[in-house]
Amino acid sequence: MPFKSGFVAIVGRPNAGKSTLVNTLVGQKVAIVSPRPQTTRNRIQGVVNREDAQIVLIDTPGIHKPENALNRQMMDEIKQATESIDALALLVDAATQFGGGDRFAIEWAAGFRVPIFLVLNKVDSIKKNALLPLIDRYQKLHDFAEIFPISGLTGEGCADLVNSWIKVLPEGPPHFSEDQFTDIPERFLAAEIIREKAILATREEVPHAIAVLVDSFHLTGDLTKIRATVYVEREGQKGILIGKRGETMKKIGSAARKEIEAMTGGRVFLEIVVQVRPNWRQNRMLVRQMDWRSQLEHIGAAQEQE
Repeated sequence: MPFKSGFVAIVGRPNAGKSTLVNTLVGQKVAIVSPRPQTTRNRIQGVVNREDAQIVLIDTPGIHKPENALNRQMMDEIKQATESIDALALLVDAATQFGGGDRFAIEWAAGFRVPIFLVLNKVDSIKKNALLPLIDRYQKLHDFAEIFPISGLTGEGCADLVNSWIKVLPEGPPHFSEDQFTDIPERFLAAEIIREKAILATREEVPHAIAVLVDSFHLTGDLTKIRATVYVEREGQKGILIGKRGETMKKIGSAARKEIEAMTGGRVFLEIVVQVRPNWRQNRMLVRQMDWRSQLEHIGAAQEQE
């Protein structure tokens, strides 16, 4: 049987469960997850390795109408993620009411000339008798290659979904080595883990105002020393993030350090500082710095000057 290899973009509205599905299929955590919409800000590649195929899954920010520099950057990430793909998976939250956002996502996806799979996610949280009417509704809106009810959380229906993707992938060698599960550097994953813990520890408008940059990432023996800056937009948000007597930040740092240690397989010394950058989401240059690819370019340029 010939080996197949290709790229599948996972797209959908915010909070549809794209990152959870990618993590489940890869078998490793490559994308952070939270109950907050628009948690994913950059395109992230997760690699599914099998004996007969390699699927490169591209996790993307949620499809939405951009309102600021950050939102525009996120939609640009989706555009770049869907270039030269072999299939598109439109993920829909089956447990939420169909609305204008779903129609917008379908119309957006319909412009692609690759097989488009409709993936009805979170079917573990709906009644089974509601599933067929839901499938029928979506079938009338677009001629999808296939429709799959799944649960990215439990893995229900995911094996059949992966097998169908493989059928439409081209024959060819793998794009990544068989022991690689993502293209993202550990430095960026560390920043994302810190951001995830900060999102989970805060409420209201604070999670959307959080950005994290790793200022230094040094490995010495089995110890990784990390210094990171967490940015927010207002002093009040900084106070919430730090917490009374610094308790919230201690909780964030401890949870992040443990997960980063599990990722690196060694000890981690983690230093986190919090800074206020008013309206950073409107600042196009700062937003671009949040992209790990831009960070790598900056680090490379700095190293050349030394």
